[in-house]
Amino acid sequence: MLKALLAEHPAGHYPIAALTGVVGVGCFAPFGLFWLAPLVWLGFFQLLRVAESPRQGLLTGLAFGLGFFCTGVSWVFVSLSVFGGMPWWMAGPAAFLFCAVMALFPMAAGYAFKRWQPADFWRQAVFFAALIAAADWLKGWIFTGFPWLTVGYSQAAPSPLAGFAPLIGVHGLSLLVALSGALLVRWRVGAPFAALLAIGGFGLQQVAWTTPVGEPISVALIQGNVPQEMKFRPEAFFRTLDLYRDLITQNPAQLTVLPETAIPAFIDQIPPDYLDELKTLAQRQNGDLIFGTLTGDDRGYYNSAVSLGSSPLQVYSKNHLVPFGEFIPAGFAWFMAYANIPMSSFTRGPEVQTPLAVAGQHVAANICYEDVFGEEIIRALPQAGILANLSNTAWFGHSLAQPQHLQISQMRAAETGRPMLRATNTGMTAIIDAQGHVDAVLPAFTTGVLRGDVRAYEGMTPYARFGNWLALGLIASLALIGLMGRRQHTG
Repeated sequence: MLKALLAEHPAGHYPIAALTGVVGVGCFAPFGLFWLAPLVWLGFFQLLRVAESPRQGLLTGLAFGLGFFCTGVSWVFVSLSVFGGMPWWMAGPAAFLFCAVMALFPMAAGYAFKRWQPADFWRQAVFFAALIAAADWLKGWIFTGFPWLTVGYSQAAPSPLAGFAPLIGVHGLSLLVALSGALLVRWRVGAPFAALLAIGGFGLQQVAWTTPVGEPISVALIQGNVPQEMKFRPEAFFRTLDLYRDLITQNPAQLTVLPETAIPAFIDQIPPDYLDELKTLAQRQNGDLIFGTLTGDDRGYYNSAVSLGSSPLQVYSKNHLVPFGEFIPAGFAWFMAYANIPMSSFTRGPEVQTPLAVAGQHVAANICYEDVFGEEIIRALPQAGILANLSNTAWFGHSLAQPQHLQISQMRAAETGRPMLRATNTGMTAIIDAQGHVDAVLPAFTTGVLRGDVRAYEGMTPYARFGNWLALGLIASLALIGLMGRRQHTG
């Protein structure tokens, strides 16, 4: 039916693909329509099946990707224009170009599918699923990686498929979603397969991959809600110090966590008496405080998380930096001249760093964008019993970025079997349990403190042991199965 319809209206092929990509954003936070994901990738699969050539497959994938990314990461424009100071006439094309680069990955998947399309439906389905998952994995690796909107993130809790996360991680979930969508073309097979996946995921959620250890500790996660346009202004510096000191004073806890660059200065420029006051406040319950600030040495300066309190001072420095936001890729100095992004030339911290020993626990700190990379988060395991993400997503304004980032953190907790503490400047500050469920969250763009009790966990999930290798093995296996029945196209 679809092939006949498009044969009558060939110009509609690419708008339908773009619209399918737009609808796909609804599978992710804040919309949370996880059940929609197989239907979206069913639509993409069908559009590729009826494409008449590799060239049409390529353009179909490009159209899908443009609809998907121009909608799902539209906040890039906000970052560049509203907070980066770039003129709108330049920020718009720059944001579109970024989305177009991201669209190259589904474009490549569309081309490869038609170039080596298997002759029979079953191999087509597994080949399509392998290509979608492989494209997601490559997107998280090439150009330092941008795994945002990886298909599997749509299946974070409360989706029953989240039960597979401790086994095969987010890329394995991408594979399952794409495969279930493709199989839905044959409803009598696809529907039972989707049901079996849901039942299997629910069953896996009952498996205790990791176990709690020790007594719960009290935590206080501070959301300062400091406007981005004021954050690095000298006249706002002491108001920021007073804000955080007052919030800490009013909310004693064994572990207090402040956001990324909560104190926007080098640590040796912060008044020593202020640091002494924070240390004394942290020690009230024999506790510790972790706060975001800047550190430096003879190699450069770092985006860091520093601890103060009953334990010795410790530092974690961000390892995976954001292109353009935290370092300037070679040849793009001209681009940064048009953007007013402070502190955009950080130095990478060491790849492997010891978890912070605070409040009687081992806490694996990661800063903002770093928790998008599951294979990097597991470096701190099994020693770390708690994960902590310090973020400042004020750069993205009132957009989809904040709920999407929270959903990503949920996946990291589920993959590792560890609770995740999120302390953010403007949202979404949250406590996530070891199964990836959000226990509590503060409203975005409010000043507040999220308090709760958290227990550390020990043990290793299969994903924590093997990282993405299990998922990559499945992807490669399905790709080979598909290629065994390929039929080559030209053009």
